[in-house]
Amino acid sequence: MEAKTYVLVHGAFAGKYAWDKVKPILEKQGHKVIVFDLPAHGDDPTPAKDATFDGYVDLVIKHINAEAGQVVLVGHSMGGVVISQVAERIPAKIEKLVYLSAYLPKNGQSLQDLGQADAQSLIGPNLKFAADYSGATLPDDIAVQVFAGDCSDDIRKMVVAKGKLEPLAAFQAKVSLTDGNFGKVPKYYIETTKDQGVGTLLQEKMIADNGTVAKVYKIDSGHSPYFAKPEQLTKIFFDIN
Repeated sequence: MEAKTYVLVHGAFAGKYAWDKVKPILEKQGHKVIVFDLPAHGDDPTPAKDATFDGYVDLVIKHINAEAGQVVLVGHSMGGVVISQVAERIPAKIEKLVYLSAYLPKNGQSLQDLGQADAQSLIGPNLKFAADYSGATLPDDIAVQVFAGDCSDDIRKMVVAKGKLEPLAAFQAKVSLTDGNFGKVPKYYIETTKDQGVGTLLQEKMIADNGTVAKVYKIDSGHSPYFAKPEQLTKIFFDIN
């Protein structure tokens, strides 16, 4: 199996720790794995009010451009919108895009646009907004149900302990995508069949609406297969390889 460089982009209400079980499995097979906290996520100190969608995109591009060759760019959940815009800006650097229970937008769409159509998600109805609407949180029980409902007690406790204010600016930003750039990058989608974060029906609709997804894989898990089924997830990565 050819060694690849994977850039793994976490989603909302998460950080680079999301990939702690996946990263060593990929590295054991000789792949290089790059993970990082998006602004205002994980251990990054940026205040939620100062986090922007462009800031997310710029950071991902910075990490990719530090690599000599192409990368396999993976986005989870909200990260799908980010990697889409990255691919539009630097398509020649992206070998493949992999959407993991992720938002797959069309030109002019925002995460908020897509999420409003998701009747299966528990996130939107349960957001608790900051006074200035710069960010939102989820009640602990909802966060556990969405992100760790099929995970161990240790993971459930970690999800609660890591919880922080999620910036909302990236939810509202509309992507600008073209057939000539974003449209030409090969795309793969990993669907999660018990998802309460990005509903399965929405995942399937986004795949159908995009029309250029090369192959769809399925994992029988909730929203966080990187916690619940990391070995199965990495086997899919290897198949995409």
